[in-house]
Amino acid sequence: MAKIRFETKLLTIGSRTVLRLPQSASEKLPSRGQVAVKGKINNHEFETVLEPDGYREQAGHWMPVGKALQKAAGIVAGDSATLEIESTKEWPEPEIPEDFRAALARAPEKVQALWNATTPMARWAWIRWVNATRDPNTRKRRVEVSISKMKSGKRRPCCFDLSACTDPELSKNGRLIEPTKGVAD
Repeated sequence: MAKIRFETKLLTIGSRTVLRLPQSASEKLPSRGQVAVKGKINNHEFETVLEPDGYREQAGHWMPVGKALQKAAGIVAGDSATLEIESTKEWPEPEIPEDFRAALARAPEKVQALWNATTPMARWAWIRWVNATRDPNTRKRRVEVSISKMKSGKRRPCCFDLSACTDPELSKNGRLIEPTKGVAD
């Protein structure tokens, strides 16, 4: 796939800093759902998984821009950034939330072996599903269900909209929240 070049502004939504890809850039990606990319932001190399924004008619994507990446790229919320990205078949390893990591550590060896045998893409899907709720009881149940499904040999979660924005802090009704007045946009 050819490199996609664009400029966009870093946004603050809630307590998070993100950037939203222009529609023209998202349309060049191979999937409406999550997409693994590598690239440069203000000439600083990075790799991540882009998330869908949930706006089906716009086919958009977004990515978190954590403090370390902001510092390395010399940008903060409200700044414009120049990006060059390309999709990659090699997915980076996801950060496993502590509750899910602990459940995996307690799980039978069969589950641990299945987890280790899945692709990073599949691990991103499990973590995305577990993280897609604000309710602590629902989250706890999703961790339990994940382990149960893996016990039965399931390699991926099912039954959630892969094109929705599933980050509970950044999503409203499955769509990326638009920044509000007074927030960097």
